[in-house]
Amino acid sequence: MNLTHHFLIAMPGLEDEVFQRSVIYLCEHSERGALGLVINKATDMDLQSLFEKVDLPLGRADLRNTPVLQGGPVQTERGFVLHEPFIHLSQDSTVPAELESVYASTLMIPGGLGMTTSKDVLEALSTGAGPRKVVISLGYSAWGEGQLESELGENVWLTVAADPDIIFATPLEQRYDRALALLGLQAWMLSPDVGHG
Repeated sequence: MNLTHHFLIAMPGLEDEVFQRSVIYLCEHSERGALGLVINKATDMDLQSLFEKVDLPLGRADLRNTPVLQGGPVQTERGFVLHEPFIHLSQDSTVPAELESVYASTLMIPGGLGMTTSKDVLEALSTGAGPRKVVISLGYSAWGEGQLESELGENVWLTVAADPDIIFATPLEQRYDRALALLGLQAWMLSPDVGHG
């Protein structure tokens, strides 16, 4: 089972404050564990404030009031930038173009998105450049070997293939319901005792 580029949708029985009614985009899932970003919970900071904290101007007016997200409980002081592909098409590269990024420290996620932890993507946004579609979170969510599989077996999460429109084009407060709708479900249909999809 590989749930990379999938959403984890919290079941109603999950009452953990961080993960209750959360939608997590899984950036990586392997036998060693999993790493993801919560995409529907905001911090009390917007991107304008974040850029001021790192001493950069924000050259993208379209992003100024965008909330910084709570990506998860791990490394909450560190920024994670989830973005549409911004591919460097090098003529002489031996690396396939779809696996290459113009930013350092980028995880290219099978399915088409990138997750970058280096400051150069923020520097690009500060000049008005950078990826067109972007979500920035503080912290991430992680599972050790076998931990996510165990939680799935306990009906903690529903899973569905990720839809980038939910990440980049859906208001935060609608992302949980829109992710459920990918499974043909609505929140009222779920009980804490129902199995996962």
